[in-house]
Amino acid sequence: GKGITATDEGPGTIGGRFENVGVENTEEHRRIYRQMLYDTPGINNYLSAAILDPETMYQKDDDGVPFPQALEKRNIIPGVKPHLKVYELPGCPGDTVMQGLDSLAQRCKEYKAAGAKFAKWRSPLQISRWGPSRLAIEANMNDLARYALICQDEGLVPIVEPDIVMKGEHDLETAMAVNIEVQSTLYKAMLEHGVYMEGTILKTNL
Repeated sequence: GKGITATDEGPGTIGGRFENVGVENTEEHRRIYRQMLYDTPGINNYLSAAILDPETMYQKDDDGVPFPQALEKRNIIPGVKPHLKVYELPGCPGDTVMQGLDSLAQRCKEYKAAGAKFAKWRSPLQISRWGPSRLAIEANMNDLARYALICQDEGLVPIVEPDIVMKGEHDLETAMAVNIEVQSTLYKAMLEHGVYMEGTILKTNL
């Protein structure tokens, strides 16, 4: 089979990588970098889809073709990362939630008009001596369910990613137990929200 590549680093994240190799972090340099990736000879032999940063959704290649359309010409389905930034969950040290549900419907509508066919939302959870807390799990999985429902309502296929961070001192058994709890909570939340389950894709943590 073919894979889905993530080229959805935001300007801040990609800026750190550019700095490491002496490249100035400008919008034009980010555009050139994306084009270099998408122009890789034979890329469509290995990829079925690509996740784009919102900035990249509206950029064009050297021929003036928007990147979503340029990817489609290579039989690569364009998608988008619609979430914003992670912030700490008040009252739960070490736990976080992802921002971006506000105005998500309008942004999804715009992304679809720009050529996106799917979206991917990542909700990171950290295993520690105290967490992730039950509150953090429920908050993040309910957010993922709401995101999925909004995407489907706007005509995008939602990829849901409950990302259990691998870093930590926990053992494999603990990781398995947390994954089971998180994924069961996610699917319960999606069913309760009325998400069309056959129209979703689950991305598990690696």
